[in-house]
Amino acid sequence: YDEQTNEPLLNEETIAYVQGIIAEKGSDAWWELSVEELLPESYRNNGKTYRKGNDTMDVWFDSGSSWAAVAEQREELRYPVDIYLEGSDQHRGWFQSSLLTSVASNGYAPYKTVLTHGFVLDDQGRKMSKSLGNILEPAIIIEGGKNHKKEPPYGADVLRLWVSSVDYSSDVPISQSILKQLADVYRKIRNTARFLLGNLHDFDPAKDKVPVQELPELDRYMLHRITEVFEDVTDAFESYQFFRFFQSVQNFCVVDLSNFYLDIAKDRLYISAANSPRRRSCQTVLQIAVENLAKAIAPVLCHMAEDIWQYLPYQKSHQSVFESGWVKLDQQWKNPELAASWSSLRTIRTEVNKVLEKARAEKMIGSSLDAKVLLYVKDQQLKQRLEAMNPSDSLSGNQVDELRYLLLASQVELVDSLEVIQTATYSAESETIALGVVNAEGLKCDRCWNYGPKVGTIAEHPTICERCNAALAGNF
Repeated sequence: YDEQTNEPLLNEETIAYVQGIIAEKGSDAWWELSVEELLPESYRNNGKTYRKGNDTMDVWFDSGSSWAAVAEQREELRYPVDIYLEGSDQHRGWFQSSLLTSVASNGYAPYKTVLTHGFVLDDQGRKMSKSLGNILEPAIIIEGGKNHKKEPPYGADVLRLWVSSVDYSSDVPISQSILKQLADVYRKIRNTARFLLGNLHDFDPAKDKVPVQELPELDRYMLHRITEVFEDVTDAFESYQFFRFFQSVQNFCVVDLSNFYLDIAKDRLYISAANSPRRRSCQTVLQIAVENLAKAIAPVLCHMAEDIWQYLPYQKSHQSVFESGWVKLDQQWKNPELAASWSSLRTIRTEVNKVLEKARAEKMIGSSLDAKVLLYVKDQQLKQRLEAMNPSDSLSGNQVDELRYLLLASQVELVDSLEVIQTATYSAESETIALGVVNAEGLKCDRCWNYGPKVGTIAEHPTICERCNAALAGNF
């Protein structure tokens, strides 16, 4: 300030000079250097005397003007930027000061979108703070604490998975018990990916991939589910609703793949001849599923995604999952009518599984393949649909879209009366069907563990069934 007039000395030359000093010596230079040392040469002997100002500038001004220093001046960034991201305490802080300085200078906001999130809470619902000593350090979550039993190393992916799992629009809890649950989800996703990769070991998409129109119904239904799941994941990322990504991927891996499709697929993958259509069609779906799964989880589970990509057992179009682009979905995979039909079939499967589980728990059967399922269908249209899926010859049709494979039973019989169901030891009834579980007929095949009346009748292979005999000949 001018000592006589009290006018501020503030212009481009003086600001640039002080800026250079602070760039070299740090902000303490303002307090350590004399007035003369802080003035450019032309102001040191101009007949005026000056004093240093001790006013405090708004503490938010420096970050509030970062749009100018960071975004506007750098070629690799854009101004206004896409998004400002901070906690809910910044509505009167950074968000506000950035808005005021940008609008005052240029007439518009420095950001296109603002996203605010809550605070992290401990397992007792208290906000984490240094004074309470309840902070869960990210480094300890990733690398583990001194006592690995109490604070195990979860790795960066599990921490990132926790971030994606919470609804950040409000305060979010974190604790060792929550991290343990997330680690279990992480392992389920990883184990699903391992199964997919393990069953693609002899699959080359260039020559083994089956065209969509030639796939069985079950496989085309799964392609429809893949489009539904990954379209939802895409929308979740674009709308910053990361918890939807978490829910969709978890349900896809556990409910759609592990508990349903892969459970049914094991017979095709393990029993059939290597090049059989029923096996190659299944591998076609597995290849599409694993590649899109890796791409979809890459923004969150980045290490797992790259691991999956590096273990793809065939020639890849890109060396890294991060070079491969986003999920690739074919619109011809969409089939809402087929999806509605298979949704009903999955409901029947769920009802049958409950009865099978009860029979297994009470030692009537060891596995579902020890059973024969009896079905009484009340709706005539549904009955016709199920009859078409239940051929008497085990080697007819495509050997995929059949009730015995859907229900994982050695045999399925559609009966004409409820009385037959009531004779079964284990039974149940719903609005659409009644079902019973009895012991499977015939002998157990040593190779596929299915029971059948033809086991023991094949001269060359008396301990296996007709399906396995055909598979050994390359015909199943």
